[in-house]
Amino acid sequence: MFRRLINTALFLFAVSLCSFSQNSQVLYYMNIPQNHLMNPALRPSNSFYIGFPGITSINLSVNNNFINFSDIILPGKGDSLITFLHPDYNIDDFLAGIHDRNFISSSLTLQLFGLGFNAGKDLYIFVDVTDRFAGNFAIPGDLIRLALKGNDEFIGKTIDLSDLDADFQYFREYGIGFSKNIGKNLRIGVKPKLLSGIMSASMENNSLGLTVNEDFTHTLDADLSVHLSKQFNVYYDEENRPDSITFDESFFSSPRFLWYTSNIGFGIDLGATFDIGNRFQVSAAVTDLGFISWSDSVTNMSAKSHFEFSGLNITDVINGDKTLETLGEEMLDSLKNSFVFSNDDTPYQTYLPVGISIGGRFNLTKSLSIGLLSKSTVIQKQIHEALTLSANLNLSNIFTTSLSYTAANSRYDNMGAGIALRLGFFQLYLIADRIPLYWNRIESTSENGSSQMMNPVNGTKTTSTPVPANWNMVNMRFGLNLSFGNKVNIKHDKPMLIEQN
Repeated sequence: MFRRLINTALFLFAVSLCSFSQNSQVLYYMNIPQNHLMNPALRPSNSFYIGFPGITSINLSVNNNFINFSDIILPGKGDSLITFLHPDYNIDDFLAGIHDRNFISSSLTLQLFGLGFNAGKDLYIFVDVTDRFAGNFAIPGDLIRLALKGNDEFIGKTIDLSDLDADFQYFREYGIGFSKNIGKNLRIGVKPKLLSGIMSASMENNSLGLTVNEDFTHTLDADLSVHLSKQFNVYYDEENRPDSITFDESFFSSPRFLWYTSNIGFGIDLGATFDIGNRFQVSAAVTDLGFISWSDSVTNMSAKSHFEFSGLNITDVINGDKTLETLGEEMLDSLKNSFVFSNDDTPYQTYLPVGISIGGRFNLTKSLSIGLLSKSTVIQKQIHEALTLSANLNLSNIFTTSLSYTAANSRYDNMGAGIALRLGFFQLYLIADRIPLYWNRIESTSENGSSQMMNPVNGTKTTSTPVPANWNMVNMRFGLNLSFGNKVNIKHDKPMLIEQN
């Protein structure tokens, strides 16, 4: 049934929320091999490393610019907990944080194999094999306002929804690169990458406008396409409308999954560092400049339509007149009955989220430095900005740590920290960006509590739970490397300023 379309959409949205690729800002100035993922000109002080298979580097990132954790779970009347959809909540407080363009982006990066080694006094070569999941969802602000406030403010107006966008891709990346000194102060790095697309779902929005009519119905003018590749099978009814979509889970347990190369793409990372005197260094990098051509088992669904439907109004859910599931089914039924889709298997392309990094570092001593890093990520029509100030301590190849402050996603209260410790040949590291500074406490009361926390007067137990006050992004990385040597030549690699063992 068409309801499977809902399940598929929810699956893709959930994957994108739980899993887009932003590397940790803290990583940039830490003395670990993975810093070349942000700038291929950067290098660690060890002379050889190999990543522990499967756990050499795991990076999770979730970002959005319009909703905080405290908007989802917040105190209600008494000791109850409510969400922003609860009737007791003033929805205007939530809408005050809505932008004209809102985004949710997420990524999960799993480095399957990593290798780096010195090849001469100033040449460093590295190899990476990485699985990457990237999901992005862009929502126009007026669409959220219409859904939550109702039709009254939009009667007779046409809402431009051309910024509505959704994209999900899962691909494998094979990269081999190098960094090398050019002259005394300049170091460059290059990493070409072969990409193998495994799964993709992408929306192409040429134009989309929604008009609110006097009778509260909506008129939609649409010119859009949806592209699917591999693992998705679309079935149509006799009127050429999508009836169901199935997902082939068995592919991921088959031997073909390990060596899948049907959707080929190419990418490149470019970077450079330049020393100004003995204490100051500037750097710049462009990463993930590339594309994937999807050609295996492609389904393209396009729709050009002008039609009326009953409208989208979540106020019925807030007031308790309808459930969210019922409203969703009515909306999708209207779309199904009004759209006529044509489909073909023409190959299509998707582009990687391009990262642009510009940094500066001042070395206070051979071990202690202060860094400033600007990171811009270009995703479809959106540009995501982050600015990080960090203090970094690198004690040879044994211990490195960093403490950072990041302004990003309309928030200016995010801390980050990273630590890496070498125990013999093993280098363990953990990095967390954007740790919330401010926390609220939500108290709840239950009866028949334990004697330790029980109120002796009324026999109730009060539980206090800390929750972030303003938290709209998460970025974590951890892993294990096998690291050998510490043979950086100070004369040729002054940027690291690492003392010899």
